[in-house]
Amino acid sequence: MMKEFDMSDLGKMRYFLGIEVVQFDGGIFISQTKYVTEVLRRFGIENSNFVENPMVPGFKISKDENGVEMDGSFFKQLIGSLMYLTATRPDIMYAVSLLSRYMSRPTEVHYSAAKRILRYLQGTTKFGILYKREGNLELIGFTDSDYAGSVEDKRSTSGNVFMLSGAAVA
Repeated sequence: MMKEFDMSDLGKMRYFLGIEVVQFDGGIFISQTKYVTEVLRRFGIENSNFVENPMVPGFKISKDENGVEMDGSFFKQLIGSLMYLTATRPDIMYAVSLLSRYMSRPTEVHYSAAKRILRYLQGTTKFGILYKREGNLELIGFTDSDYAGSVEDKRSTSGNVFMLSGAAVA
């Protein structure tokens, strides 16, 4: 292609669309450390104490119709930033997708839950996905569901993850 088009070789990819790529003999590690730091700074959480999980286990969130409503555009920006992080952080996917249901009328309860995700990210900024070069090329899938778990309408929530060589691919 270099004979036909004017191109230059920039070497191994290190950064692409906010995703940091580290290539080494053992495989490829992708993360969004810089983006996480920017998100924490943007939403004023960079100096908060971190928590060990993105959501309180067993916590059921609802519409909170009597709650204090907050700025919808701010909440949408926060959820959008968190959604972009799920590309390399499948550990926050469930909590982020659950909160995204309430973007039309967010309340302080929803913001507190989103802030907890940010506090979790505060302690796990260097997390990412490692794709090993060597290893078991077996595709493994996990699925889970919460039958009729929604407080308002008794809808079920389900999710799945597919892993290849121990790293999430879908």
